Amino acid sequence: MGPQSILVIAALDLTSMGGGGGAGLLIGAVLMWGVYRSRFQAAVTTQRLENEKSIEESRAKAREIIADAEADARRKLLETMERFEKETAETRNELKNAERRLEKREDALDKKMEVLNTKERKIEVGEQRVAKLEKELEGKHGQADNLVAQQREELLRVARLNPDEAREMCLRRMETEVSRDADRMVERIITTAEETSREKARNIVIQAIQRYAAEDTCETVVATIDVPSDDLKGRIIGREGRNIRAFEKATGVTVIVDDTPGVVALSCHDPVRKEIARVSLERLTRDGRIHPARIEEVVTEVTKEVEQRIVEAGRKAVIEANVNGLQKKVVDTIGRMQFRTSYGQNVLRHSIEVAYLCGMMADELGLDGALARRCGLLHDIGKVLNHEMEGSHTKIGAEFMKRFNEHPAVINAVAGHHGDVAATHPYTPLVTAADAISAARPGARRESYERYAKRLADLEGIATGFTGVKQAYAIEAGREVRVIIDAVRVDDRSSLRLARDIAKKIEETMTFPGEIKVTVMREVRATEFAISGRVRGEERISVDEQI
Repeated sequence: MGPQSILVIAALDLTSMGGGGGAGLLIGAVLMWGVYRSRFQAAVTTQRLENEKSIEESRAKAREIIADAEADARRKLLETMERFEKETAETRNELKNAERRLEKREDALDKKMEVLNTKERKIEVGEQRVAKLEKELEGKHGQADNLVAQQREELLRVARLNPDEAREMCLRRMETEVSRDADRMVERIITTAEETSREKARNIVIQAIQRYAAEDTCETVVATIDVPSDDLKGRIIGREGRNIRAFEKATGVTVIVDDTPGVVALSCHDPVRKEIARVSLERLTRDGRIHPARIEEVVTEVTKEVEQRIVEAGRKAVIEANVNGLQKKVVDTIGRMQFRTSYGQNVLRHSIEVAYLCGMMADELGLDGALARRCGLLHDIGKVLNHEMEGSHTKIGAEFMKRFNEHPAVINAVAGHHGDVAATHPYTPLVTAADAISAARPGARRESYERYAKRLADLEGIATGFTGVKQAYAIEAGREVRVIIDAVRVDDRSSLRLARDIAKKIEETMTFPGEIKVTVMREVRATEFAISGRVRGEERISVDEQI
């Protein structure tokens, strides 16, 4: 509230109060107003000074801020200008470098254009030259054809041959040269193969044979029964032959009773039934009671015993050969091998021996020995089944193994160990080798003199049937054939092919155990005789062979 307002308020108060007292109050109010006015003016002046001072300070600060801002702006401007000049200089340098590169590329392109133009001119000149040479060659080719035709006519006229005869002569000459080269190549290949493989194969086979020491001979099934007296032989026959008929009916064999003293023979294609008949007849002769009822009773008992023997023989064979996982039917069939022989060799013992040999050779070669023994044990299983089925024992055995889901290597070994089927597994050649080793042991097999002599004659006949063979001799009990050839008709290289042809012919036409060695020999001998007097000796050339 200002001084004027206060004075007005005081005057109003005095007026309300009246007279003399009011004058004094008015004077007091005027004095008070003067005091307040002077104070108010002093306060206003002070405030004005303070405001002016604040304004001056603000202006000073504003000038400082403006000066700082201008300095900062000038600094930033200088930095921006320096950066711009630097970037501009770098850009200018890059442009200069690009210009220099472009100039170099232009120079290189100019040079390449000059080279291409030069090459193009050379190519045009070369094409013209080639065209000229082609024309000359065409003319010379025609001249050459004419000359060849003239020479051909002249040669035919001089040789007195027509074109077909000349062609045939050339073909024969080429065939001779090619055959000679082929023989030379075959000889080189065989020599190399023998050098690298013969020693290792020999060591493997020798180790397998030495490690398995089997008996020289095996037991065979005897088909004759010793009868102590003729009276007992009569009781075997029985009244009007009733006993022998009952025995043959019960056993399925044929009983042969002849004039041979003390012997009764049994004949049957089934070795198991023959064994049952043999044991039954021996038991009946020891017992002495021979009549149809007793015969039937004994045959029944012996049949059970033989079947048990078969099972036991199969089980022992599997254990001895160390072969696992065979089905019972297969084991029983293996046991039947005990009553089967081949060339006098027991098939079961032969199969066990082959299993051992296969396992040893497989171990030496780093193959599966267990699978090799399995192949060797089962390779001849078809021999105890072939009287029931048609076909070779290899085919029958393979079909039998397929029924029991045998390993493919086993099936291939059974079917192919005689070469009837191609070998698709490495175990088949092992079985073939082991089979030959087992069959070739001294005393392992035997055959009749007639068959032996016929086999030797067949071997010699096959060898002498080839052109150029003068003589052939079967030696070493038919294990080797030595062939003497005509040295004039057959040369040294052709003799190698002749040996292979003879061996192949023997494999195709004959059945034999083991292997047969074919040796072809060619020798020229020059002999001169010294005759007394002035008659000079005549040189004679003969062809002979040392055996």
